[in-house]
Amino acid sequence: MSEFNNVTVVREANVYFDGKVTSRTVVFGDGSKKTLGVMLAGEFTFNTGAPEVMELLAGKMAYKLNEGDDWSEVGPGESFEVPGDSSFTVKVDEFADYCCSFVE
Repeated sequence: MSEFNNVTVVREANVYFDGKVTSRTVVFGDGSKKTLGVMLAGEFTFNTGAPEVMELLAGKMAYKLNEGDDWSEVGPGESFEVPGDSSFTVKVDEFADYCCSFVE
């Protein structure tokens, strides 16, 4: 899906890691949320409350879930799932354009 219709976008940005990761929250009519964001080069660890699906729109990244030692790579059009109440680490070489869906 290349666009979202009939949504509310939270105007204020979510800014992490000294501005190297930024996103905007998109709220759907049913109350579900996604964030659309960009990550610059770096290594970043995120904590989750609810389960998430991270979809890469452009760029590439390597990721590691907190339960494992193995790194996996994703590119445009690929995604990975993150359990709730956990964490994951990503490595970005140049940039990554992503969509994060929060699963209830």
